[in-house]
Amino acid sequence: MPERDRNAQADSGNGASDADISPAGRVGLLDVAFSRINYGFGAMVIVGLPFTAWYAYLGHDPLGLVLWVAWYGMGKLVVSRMYRQYRRERAAGEHEACLRRWLPRVQGMALVCGASLTIPPLLTAHHASFEFQLLYLMTVAAIVAGNPQHSSPVLSVFRCFFVPGWGGVTVLVPYSFPDHWYFVLPLTLLHLQRMLQHSASSHAFFVQNIVLQEERARLAEDYRHAKEQAEKALYDKNLFLTTASHDLRQPVHAMGFLVESISRNNRDPALDNALADLRQSVRSATQMFNALLDLSRIESGRVRITTEAVDLAEVVGNVATIFREEARNRGLALRVHLPAGESVALADATLLRQSLGNLLHNALRYTRTGGILLALRRRSGGWRCEVWDTGIGIATNDGADIFSPFFRNEHAWTIDSAGHGLGLAVVARCCSLMGAEYGFRSREARGSCFWIQLAPAPAQSAVPGAPHEPVRAQALPRWSGSCLVVDDDPLVCSAWETLMQSWGLQVACVESGEQAFRLLDDGFRPNALFCDQRLRSGESGFELLSALLERLPEASGAMISGEQDSPELLAAEEQGYLVLRKPVEPLELQAVLGHWLASA
Repeated sequence: MPERDRNAQADSGNGASDADISPAGRVGLLDVAFSRINYGFGAMVIVGLPFTAWYAYLGHDPLGLVLWVAWYGMGKLVVSRMYRQYRRERAAGEHEACLRRWLPRVQGMALVCGASLTIPPLLTAHHASFEFQLLYLMTVAAIVAGNPQHSSPVLSVFRCFFVPGWGGVTVLVPYSFPDHWYFVLPLTLLHLQRMLQHSASSHAFFVQNIVLQEERARLAEDYRHAKEQAEKALYDKNLFLTTASHDLRQPVHAMGFLVESISRNNRDPALDNALADLRQSVRSATQMFNALLDLSRIESGRVRITTEAVDLAEVVGNVATIFREEARNRGLALRVHLPAGESVALADATLLRQSLGNLLHNALRYTRTGGILLALRRRSGGWRCEVWDTGIGIATNDGADIFSPFFRNEHAWTIDSAGHGLGLAVVARCCSLMGAEYGFRSREARGSCFWIQLAPAPAQSAVPGAPHEPVRAQALPRWSGSCLVVDDDPLVCSAWETLMQSWGLQVACVESGEQAFRLLDDGFRPNALFCDQRLRSGESGFELLSALLERLPEASGAMISGEQDSPELLAAEEQGYLVLRKPVEPLELQAVLGHWLASA
């Protein structure tokens, strides 16, 4: 049997279990018991002196009692010295070793302290008066009565003191009170039984308190550990998105260029609407992708929340475009209700898109039949964005917890793809950051409506968004000139070539500075330079662009990068260089090239 289990059985008493207490907790209980034994030796010196003087006053030889008091005095010196040694060893933190070493010693000290209480009755019986014997018996009873509250934390220590002490005095009652023992003995036996019960309940109380303290400490430690894990997971996620931002943006960047090129070269009017939807889908995906990365930066505290006038109709339309195909695949109708005229509110566009996207995704997930309505309405002097569904609804008891992290209502338990309960928690966080109100109403098995209430903004103040109509090929100008692109991603280079050629530009794509300067040596003179910041060759895109512009002072150039917080990019912007962030909108690129080529 393990040592801890043996000690637990020895100290557990009447049903109170020490097995649930850690070694550190049991050492804490031993502290209390040891302290009481140390105090008891000193207290008996003070108690013994009046009885010794009284015994001498009665005309008896007090030598035996003097030696008894001296015995307790020497015991006090020895026990105090051992107590100080125990405290030093306890401070070292080796609790198991401390228990194995000191528990038997403290039990032995308690045994000596208790057994010594029987010496005065042996010395003074048949000599001292009845009053002397009775007062000593009452004094010992008082001393014993106080011990369950102090030495019973370790029940074996209390019993080592109590059984030889009060038990010995009880056995000596007929000897100490030869004429009255039949009156006194029942009282001492009753006191014996009551003290055993009291010590057991006191011990159980101490054990329960230690167990509760340790449970609270464990819960606090578990909470701290869980909090650290959650913070680390959030940090790792944000670090991944930040580190991988360039690589994640590359395919989206290329896709935007390719869609624009296809639209430019399309000659079939029947494809115009499909290409318009495709362009808008790519644009919306780009916006949501940027929102995801921006949200990770917001969570890490590296982005300031920007509350500004936002065109709600544009945001709602973009979000609906992203989810329309998913709704169609699920056999659900996705409808959008927009008011006539302007709908401008104060919000952070990134957080609002994230919130509406989460609400719409939630509605699709919990709706089996029927449809979804994404509506924008005037409410309470402001604007309310609403997401209605005909889904499974929310149980009444779950209403208070629905926006809590990791919470899934009971109806979601039967849905395998019901996520991890973070979507609505993110909505609550985004709304809190924007200072917007949010809420829901629901009927079980009938559906739900989630809403976000936004404050109005002055008319004509919305941040302009990209147009929804497709840009026809014949509406685009055809430029003349040449362009040099430095990018080491073949897919991106192919997209650059396709788009630039559709605009009538000569384009050359290279992977490194060495290839770029070789082209210049061969006589290629571009009007525009675009250089990616992160190149596999290890070159700095900013330094390369500076060198190319120094070689071609008549040309214009810009940095292209998927990174957000690169020190080199920030330095480039401070020095007046143009920095375009991936994914680059084709319309944005058109504006830049139009300005450069017109100037040239």
